[in-house]
Amino acid sequence: MRRLTVLVAIVGLVLAFAAPQVLAAGPPPKKDNDTYVQLLAINDFHGNLAATAGNTIQTGCCNAVLNGSGTQTGWAQQTVLAGGVEYLSTYIKSLRVTSANTITVGAGDLIGASPLVSGLFHDEPTIEAMNIIGLDVSGVGNHEFDEGANELLRMQYGGCHPVDGCQDGDPFGGSFFQYLASNVFYAGTNHTILPPYEIRKIGNAKIAFLGLTLEGTPSIVTPSGVAGLEFRPEVETINALVQKLRNEQGVRAFVVLLHQGGSQAPPSQPAYPAPANPDAYTDVNKCVNFNGPELTAIVNGLDPQVDVVISAHTHQPYICNIAGKVVTSASSFGRVITDIDLVIDHQTKDVKSVDALNRIVKRDVAPDPAETALLAKYTDLSNPLARQVVGSITADITSQRTSGGENTAGESALGDVIADAQLEATAPTDFGGSKIAFMNPGGIRTSLLFANTYGIEAAGVIVYGELFESQPFGNSLVVKTCTGGQIKALLEQQQMPATGSKRVLQVSNGFTYTWDAAGSAGSKIVAGSVKLNNVSLDPFASYRVTMNSFLATGGDGFTVFNACTDALGGEIDLDALVRYFQNHSPVAPGPKNRITRLN
Repeated sequence: MRRLTVLVAIVGLVLAFAAPQVLAAGPPPKKDNDTYVQLLAINDFHGNLAATAGNTIQTGCCNAVLNGSGTQTGWAQQTVLAGGVEYLSTYIKSLRVTSANTITVGAGDLIGASPLVSGLFHDEPTIEAMNIIGLDVSGVGNHEFDEGANELLRMQYGGCHPVDGCQDGDPFGGSFFQYLASNVFYAGTNHTILPPYEIRKIGNAKIAFLGLTLEGTPSIVTPSGVAGLEFRPEVETINALVQKLRNEQGVRAFVVLLHQGGSQAPPSQPAYPAPANPDAYTDVNKCVNFNGPELTAIVNGLDPQVDVVISAHTHQPYICNIAGKVVTSASSFGRVITDIDLVIDHQTKDVKSVDALNRIVKRDVAPDPAETALLAKYTDLSNPLARQVVGSITADITSQRTSGGENTAGESALGDVIADAQLEATAPTDFGGSKIAFMNPGGIRTSLLFANTYGIEAAGVIVYGELFESQPFGNSLVVKTCTGGQIKALLEQQQMPATGSKRVLQVSNGFTYTWDAAGSAGSKIVAGSVKLNNVSLDPFASYRVTMNSFLATGGDGFTVFNACTDALGGEIDLDALVRYFQNHSPVAPGPKNRITRLN
């Protein structure tokens, strides 16, 4: 049975400051001999320390109209400000005091693809923030490998950065929590790079946490980041560990921290019963029209002893029951906490019930002063760079990560602009003589908004920090020679399902093509439609093509790039974008007319 909530006045005793109400009074102590455990889960934080105006989440129900019988007859969406590590910490600490046994966990991508305030310092600020929150254990995600295995180990064990040193002037002590990497091995060995599991004993019950990332991590991380590593299949890895821990240590309760996910698509007019507490009954707690084939296949294959799968990667909120297992996800950027109650039978030591609820981290509580001090420290250190004006825009320039930001063909306005910036940087003969530029959409992390973002610039003004947030990976530009036939084959490697786009390369001005959603795999690109300046590409002719270093070595599964020749390295992609804004401001949104879709 789900706990009722407690007053954050209790948190005042813990944090030594008063806070508005977060939760209500808890239940009386349990009198049976079962073990009651609370899990508080987050995922995909990505270094989002600051409580920015752009971090919101959509909920339903709160403004819905109810009929006389108490049935919801309409579905009113409500957008609320959410997240910010100061508020996330307050919420977690207030929830923690509602249970005698609480374990706080993560499901990967706590770091990587981070805003400047964390990314500039190689995400040391985020690790320190998680230490303040009291995170206990986390699985690794694909972004934990952005800077390579050695850097991940530094996040765990501490030490100054091998190149930049201790940028804030203080030693970096690493994480107080334990990273787990159940399926990440040193190639050719049976040794994981970090512990594969952690067992927590509460009373006379044992709970094993298994943490792992998706097997396909090497296809979405720059090859240098995963060099010398092997990522093994999720199901086989988990099931082998479950049997080992059952047989050797008598564990009967298993929680998987899995960096793989899905999404739900609630209907526009669901008829849900009226909730007693609207804030606790929103669409973030549903599993409607769930879409996650990779995650579903994994969960369906898991040993029945696995009780809970805390998932991640897709940045979506949901609470599902798949194959008799509770499967959860807490959105991203610290906007949601998944609050999970486990009841473990005192005799069998098995989990006898699981109750999960996604709680939105609203900014209606007093911030945690320790997190406020941490954020202020790194904000002050990063502000001189973050606030440098680099140009301006005429309107919002949206990416695929903004609702409606891409057209039906998978092209976004910001994708156009970034591809144009990369082409301009490499078009001169001495810098490669490029004619076409391709940009992977996964490398574009945010939109550029016309409204004031950093609190100091006028509307329409773009500062360095905003461009950093849009391209935070520090990839270098590469120019290669590809034939027209290779370019056509490259386009066929895109993921272009019939319902929307998942991985469509963004292209520079002058390059156009058409794809057919009804076409079969490998034959979606319409014959004769691939053109450069309105001239069809000759399949046997050579063209100089620009890409970033992630794509150049086959990232995102674009292996055709590996076959292109005469590679010439260039500058950092972000530097090219900054110079483009300096030279062309005010920059207008890209036209989104380079890629056309049929059917």
